[in-house]
Amino acid sequence: MTIEKQINGTNLILKPVGRLDTTTAPLLEAELKKSISGIENLTLNFESLDYLSSAGLRVLLSAQKVMNKQGKMVIQNVNETIQEVFEITGFSDILTIE
Repeated sequence: MTIEKQINGTNLILKPVGRLDTTTAPLLEAELKKSISGIENLTLNFESLDYLSSAGLRVLLSAQKVMNKQGKMVIQNVNETIQEVFEITGFSDILTIE
C-alpha cells in the first residue's frame, strides 16, 4: 500500500492505494500520527483502496476518536466491498461516509 497525502492549512487528505490490512495498517497509523496534529478536516479518499481488514478498521476508529476532539473526519469514494464491511461491522454508524 502507498499513501498519497495533501495538506492545505488545517485540511488533510490521505489517499491509501492498495490494501489496508494487518501488514499495511501500521503505515496508515504512522502517517496519521505524524500528520494529524492541528488538522481540523481529515478526508480519507478510498477510491484506490481495494481491501479493508479489521486492522484497518482499528486505525480508522482511532483516527475518528482524535478527530472528534479537534474537527471532523470524512471517508469518500468507498467501493461496494468496503461499504459492506462498514455496514456489517457497524462502522457505517460511527464514520461519516460520502
